[in-house]
Amino acid sequence: MSRREMERATVLARVKTGSISLTEATPLLGLSYRQAKRLYARYRDRGATGLRHAGAGHRSNRAHPACERAMVTALVREHYGGEVSKGANQRFGPTLTAEHLFSDHGVLVPVRTLMRWMTEDGLWSRVRKSKVTQHKRRERKEHFGELVQLDGSFHDWLEGRGGSDNPMDCVMTMVDDATGKTLLEMGKEETTWAAANVLLSWIGEYGVPRALYTDWKNVYKRPLTSAELARGETEAYTQFGRMCHKLGIKVIAASTPQAKGRVERAHGTHQDRLVKELRLKGITDHVSANAYLQGEYTRAHNARFAVAPASPVDYHVPRDSEARRHLSDDDVFCIETMRTVSNDYVVQYKTRSLQLDRQARGRVPAKSKVLVRETEDGRLRVVQKSHNGEERVLKWTDAPEVQRTPTAVSVAVPAVPVAAPISSGQPTNCKPCKPAPDHPWRKSQERWVARAERLKQSRQVRQVRQLARLRRAHVDVHP
Repeated sequence: MSRREMERATVLARVKTGSISLTEATPLLGLSYRQAKRLYARYRDRGATGLRHAGAGHRSNRAHPACERAMVTALVREHYGGEVSKGANQRFGPTLTAEHLFSDHGVLVPVRTLMRWMTEDGLWSRVRKSKVTQHKRRERKEHFGELVQLDGSFHDWLEGRGGSDNPMDCVMTMVDDATGKTLLEMGKEETTWAAANVLLSWIGEYGVPRALYTDWKNVYKRPLTSAELARGETEAYTQFGRMCHKLGIKVIAASTPQAKGRVERAHGTHQDRLVKELRLKGITDHVSANAYLQGEYTRAHNARFAVAPASPVDYHVPRDSEARRHLSDDDVFCIETMRTVSNDYVVQYKTRSLQLDRQARGRVPAKSKVLVRETEDGRLRVVQKSHNGEERVLKWTDAPEVQRTPTAVSVAVPAVPVAAPISSGQPTNCKPCKPAPDHPWRKSQERWVARAERLKQSRQVRQVRQLARLRRAHVDVHP
């Protein structure tokens, strides 16, 4: 019997003994008079056991059949089981398992019921996290595109199926602060091109956001150097930061991971859900993973977790707006380096020599500065930037390499048997190069030898003169 039923039995016992009337006992029972009368009749006939609920100890009318529970647990054990500890092959949780049971097998089971079944059968155990200092969450922005958080997450996403020695891949994640809409792209490292590609995908999907929230990394944002501070500069741009500056995107750096907690919590969600989804799909490479991320996974994730913004106004700006129409993708998404034009109108860039076209030589002075822009696929553009900000693309060709070959001199060399050289990894027909008689090295060597001879003669002359002075002094002292 429950506690409430025992208390009612005590009150009805007083009614039976006549200490109180049934009308007086009604407020104590918490029932109406008609219900108290029915309850007292059951107590008078069967005693305290008559107050017990008739369904106590019996199977619920809404209980699932035992065969259904056995079928569901068998599916969970076969398809969604795994290791208890975190890491590769981690087992599915009840919420994700319930979603896949309905989408993949057509079995609808409430999450709480599935959690109870999995817990009783040892397929799930709730592990509580250690208590840490809780920070107050920042309120969401009101407008879609007002602030987008960007970060990379390194994890064994493919669980070693990629066949690489280093299974850790990086998933670049962008999360809108107002709505929680997410876009992901997988790669090997968190580089400038990885950040640029995921931003380009976001712009193609929604437009140019107003601001990005990132880490203090050399990829996104860096502090000013001492030379930049001495020049009075107020902003230091990385290559990715310069791309965002051209598009009118403000890059804000977070000092702590908790400041951009929305994308950090998204990493935890993807490290649990995405790893298992990729396992079910049998994906083993980045190309297939990105195709799945940009299609099915992103749509399902946004439909499940995205929320409506507080304001219906979208802060995204179209890529082809008036302010950005003159900027092509090759001028925005590129690695930009400043180079100096030499006297022969050649621009050195890495290991290449870029010879400027003759038509540009009169308009581009020697020793002036030009910009060399390299796209991800290796295409180069040489751009001259005027004082008013106008840009002009300069034509160029690869300059021919200057090869200096020594002059051949025929010298009679007596035939002397030479021992076989020790193999050093060079071709056997490679002969030592002997400088020519008029080689600049020989002329400089002759100058050094002549100078050494003059110094030697001057030292000898000084020594003779000094010895003569000593002798004269000795004669004057001892005549």
